[in-house]
Amino acid sequence: MLAYGTMPNVPDATDPSSPGSQLNRLVIIMQILRSADGCPWDREQTLKSLRPFLVEETYEVVDAIDAGDTDALRDELGDLVFEAVFLAQLCTENDQFTLADALASAADKLVRRHPHVFDVDAEKNAGREIRSSTDVKRQWEEIKAEEQQTAGQEPSLLGGLPAGLPALLRAYRMGRRAATVGFDWDQPSGALDKVSEELGELRTAISGGHPEAIEEELGDLLFAVANVSRQLGVEPEGALQGANRKFATRFGALEQRFALEGRALRDATLDEMESAWQHLKRETSHSTE
Repeated sequence: MLAYGTMPNVPDATDPSSPGSQLNRLVIIMQILRSADGCPWDREQTLKSLRPFLVEETYEVVDAIDAGDTDALRDELGDLVFEAVFLAQLCTENDQFTLADALASAADKLVRRHPHVFDVDAEKNAGREIRSSTDVKRQWEEIKAEEQQTAGQEPSLLGGLPAGLPALLRAYRMGRRAATVGFDWDQPSGALDKVSEELGELRTAISGGHPEAIEEELGDLLFAVANVSRQLGVEPEGALQGANRKFATRFGALEQRFALEGRALRDATLDEMESAWQHLKRETSHSTE
């Protein structure tokens, strides 16, 4: 049985309506949890062990946004901030950096990369004028490249994109960055033509029966689809999640329809399932009109 010292007091926020006060309260609670008299599980955690929790909390935030559930979003955002506080606490204990350092880094970066907001006179003197969000993105990448050069890094538009991003989202982000220097189609039709081209190459690879070529061409096709999505102003990860939800809903209705007839899907023919699927599809389409 674990022996604990005096029960620590949970601090109150000095100003409950102040984000800074609540953040400070969370930091103190985290320090208590990591202390000798704190929580055994929290004390055992490492940067690596917290990684899956950070990913999970991020997706829970996304789920709350997709569901339009602001109550859930409030809670999930709090959990996500807690993960950041937890990670910063570990780094503080290792004398690497503090949460204050991380927050200062983010604030300084925002100011530095928005000179059109925070240093308007300098922008005018430099002959730069920001008229659109496209101008903002181009300037952001230019400033980022300057920062990389100052830090002794080889400037790269695609540098810094996390390798751990979902592949479809990473493809979208890569295309978006390349577009800031004009490496892009003028119209969505160009991106759609590329999809047709890649689809043809995939058909050829399938005919050839070479697994490596099929995988490569399938990847090229998906990358081309991500670019179409970007050209149309649609975030592909969200679009695919929506398609997943729609399929799951319709497939569940398909199972239920056959269950009402006393049959499992495995006992139905493909033609029967397809006929029922098309009927469900029409019903769903009518309900959204």
